[in-house]
Amino acid sequence: MALRITQLSSGYGKLQVLFGLTFEVGNNSIVSLLGPNGAGKTTTLLSIMGVVKPWGGKVELGGVDVTSAPPYKKVELGLSLVPEGRRLFPEMTVEENLLMGAYTKRAREKARDSLEFVYSLFPRLKERRRQKAGTMSGGEQQMLAIARALMARPRVLLIDEPSAGLAPKVVADLFQTISQLRSEMSVLLVEQNVAVALEISDYAYVLENGRIVLQGTPSELAENQHVKRAYLGV
Repeated sequence: MALRITQLSSGYGKLQVLFGLTFEVGNNSIVSLLGPNGAGKTTTLLSIMGVVKPWGGKVELGGVDVTSAPPYKKVELGLSLVPEGRRLFPEMTVEENLLMGAYTKRAREKARDSLEFVYSLFPRLKERRRQKAGTMSGGEQQMLAIARALMARPRVLLIDEPSAGLAPKVVADLFQTISQLRSEMSVLLVEQNVAVALEISDYAYVLENGRIVLQGTPSELAENQHVKRAYLGV
């Protein structure tokens, strides 16, 4: 199992946001975490990464307990996050942003190979490699955010709301590329656009009010009456 989360609880200050989440991401699979705004999806990713310190529970990466490891250590061990809102360095070029992603020793040694890999996934980034990140379109910036996280050579990639603010055609192209990643790694995808997420996922969990209320294959969830009403507008 690439990533296993057991009884994860977390929050901010005295405010509890997550209540005993248990789920897993298999090897070379794409698993989606779905749900409305405020359900706790981003908090889940930040707690897995250790940016937000979990209150309780366990995070296992490839069978190793990494719950209390600091974020930089988790990156070294093979966990990488594409944050919501991209968080690029706008005054730096595309290639400079990418090389910032290869900051661990293991990633630095393979930086040239990693650049070739991300440029093959996102040819537009290669065309724009000398351009400042802040001058690119939203879709190009999202490609760059994903590519930068891939430069760390993760075993498990966490992606937070990649479709936010993007045109449908751009979203379709982006998700097609994300789908290709399963041959190289596992992906945990947080996404509000349930229809597009289910199209590329092997399995999905629905999070509401900090608890997992549903889980299943995309076809099972697409037929679920609650999912149809609440998320698919059917």
